[in-house]
Amino acid sequence: MSHPETRWPAPAKLNLFLHVTGRRADGYHELQTLFQLVDLCDSIAITVREDGQIERPEGPAGVTAEADLAVRAAQLLKKATGSPLGATLKIHKRIPIGGGLGGGSSDAATVLLALNALWDVRLSVAQLAGLGLPLGADVPVFVQGFSAFGEGVGERLTPVALPARWYVVVHPGVGVRTREVFQSPELTRNSPVSTIRALLDSGGRNDCERVVRAHVPEVAEALDWLAQFSPARLTGTGSCVFAAFENAAAATLLAARVPDRWMGFVAQGLNTSPVHELLSKGRRG
Repeated sequence: MSHPETRWPAPAKLNLFLHVTGRRADGYHELQTLFQLVDLCDSIAITVREDGQIERPEGPAGVTAEADLAVRAAQLLKKATGSPLGATLKIHKRIPIGGGLGGGSSDAATVLLALNALWDVRLSVAQLAGLGLPLGADVPVFVQGFSAFGEGVGERLTPVALPARWYVVVHPGVGVRTREVFQSPELTRNSPVSTIRALLDSGGRNDCERVVRAHVPEVAEALDWLAQFSPARLTGTGSCVFAAFENAAAATLLAARVPDRWMGFVAQGLNTSPVHELLSKGRRG
């Protein structure tokens, strides 16, 4: 039996704020963060296989299939459900790697959601989020599929309907390793725990920004350039930085001024993942 190839989006995210409130005994950090989904998406082409194999003939340069979170997600789902089916995954990247936009985690989440439908194994969204958490703390927000206030390591999620915004995102041409930022002795880990309302009202901050500024001059330069025009912030542990606008025209004008040595683009905020929109319509790619 042959199966058609289907295509699935994997959206990026921004952390509108990121407070580090503590460090757990296992080394992971307690956070309070606001995840904003955006319309910049990777594309994943999936073909169901009858032979049970998981293959990734196309993927991001420099990332082996064995290390690819999308492949590992498929393997986890297969093991958890005992499905006899497999999949061929072709991953086309648009989200910069190492930019703090969650691309690898989103790819993994999309594979979990898509194969859950394509293999007809019928795990709940909560079960899929739990399955994906060991792959990365950002996987659950992409599985749940909504912009959200995140606590714990980012897996305890409260949906938040955010106002329409367009974001100028600047990638300064370098990657930042999340592990190195969180292991830095300079990182403050004692931000007071607050309520969603108080953090939304204040706008919060990114506790990782000071560390990344000090150690990655390219990020510091991009933050300073963007801050000339609008309040600028780091997303996640970087390296991407962003500024928010209330209309697309203003964002587009500024994006056109981003220096050629960097990648600059406009991303529209989303409250719901396009993956969930496909699934809710009964469409499969």
